[in-house]
Amino acid sequence: MGPRPSALWKQAAAVLAAALLVAGAAACTSEPRPPDPTPTEADPPAAFSLLTAFSDRMISDGAPAVLIDVRYGGRMWTHAAGVRNLDTREPATASDPVRIGGITESIVAVSVMKLVSEGKLGLDDQAARYLPEFGTVLHPPGPVSVRQLLTHESGLPDFTGPLLASGSWEDVADRPLSLEQQLALAATVPWPARLARVFNYSRTNYAALALIVERLRGRDIAEVLATDTMGPLGLASTRLGGPRPADMVHGYITVGGTRLDTSMPAWQAEAPASGVVSSLQDINRFYAALLRGGLLPPDSVTAMKGGYSQYYGFALRRWNNTCNNRFYYGLPGDTDGYGTVAMTSEDGSTQLAMAVAYPPEPPTLGVNPLVTELTEVSQDALNSLC
Repeated sequence: MGPRPSALWKQAAAVLAAALLVAGAAACTSEPRPPDPTPTEADPPAAFSLLTAFSDRMISDGAPAVLIDVRYGGRMWTHAAGVRNLDTREPATASDPVRIGGITESIVAVSVMKLVSEGKLGLDDQAARYLPEFGTVLHPPGPVSVRQLLTHESGLPDFTGPLLASGSWEDVADRPLSLEQQLALAATVPWPARLARVFNYSRTNYAALALIVERLRGRDIAEVLATDTMGPLGLASTRLGGPRPADMVHGYITVGGTRLDTSMPAWQAEAPASGVVSSLQDINRFYAALLRGGLLPPDSVTAMKGGYSQYYGFALRRWNNTCNNRFYYGLPGDTDGYGTVAMTSEDGSTQLAMAVAYPPEPPTLGVNPLVTELTEVSQDALNSLC
């Protein structure tokens, strides 16, 4: 579904533009004025008008729910619209868990980098050193390093293509899929011939990384993530696998005119590229801790951010922070039924996480255009808060 601007959307953009003109250069100085009291409904910052207008448009276009969590200047603003479940119509709340899609990869990357910081894994080591079947099953055209898996520059085929081609969506969704099976499915697709390694997103990269983590830790990837990240940060709403939380916002697609629930597909139970369920509050807490050095040594955090000329590092994407001419870090997440985005300033003080349960439509292998809108609106909103 592509962008469909409405009059409300245009009004919100005008509000934002007018507010930015009035604020002028004084709003973004190296010594900002003391924060105002928490905004009231009568006089919210322009950023919140923009976000609310976007939410209203999504709901009017058929989205079951929109959730937003913003942290800035020691303050918090949350928003929830819609329902948890289209059958029960129970109202959604801002703390409800959602499926976070590709944001899962940031959590997995932390566990990979913990092994690197402990000297148990090398970024430039070959994947086959830890996964003998990597060479015997996948037959890569050349050496593939751990670093290339982290940055999606390995060329490894995505297993979801042959998976979705193997049966109806309903059959595929109900089929548990181990990490080894994910690699085996990827092996049925020829590796593309290329002259150079470039970014080419493939969920199989993180299946391979998760399997390396399991081999080195001797534990299931879900247990490792809980030990490395969820436990230390107290992320009570965050987990890979397990039963569906009672307060979860449900996502949906349509197949042959029938609406299907996508909240807990079995094949994603062990999908380290997209399987984690979390709340927006937990997501913001995770990224703030990561960027402040609460999960990894400083050199590991720097490595995850990538080089200055790169927009994507190790499961961290960056966007321009016009408030200080620096960057926000985080990831967008796009999966059947859900779009999510998280952005956090380098010091962890300014954050926005937003999730939309997409309007139910047929699934595709491509990225839903709405996740691009989520990203653009989030960046504009954050940049208007300085």
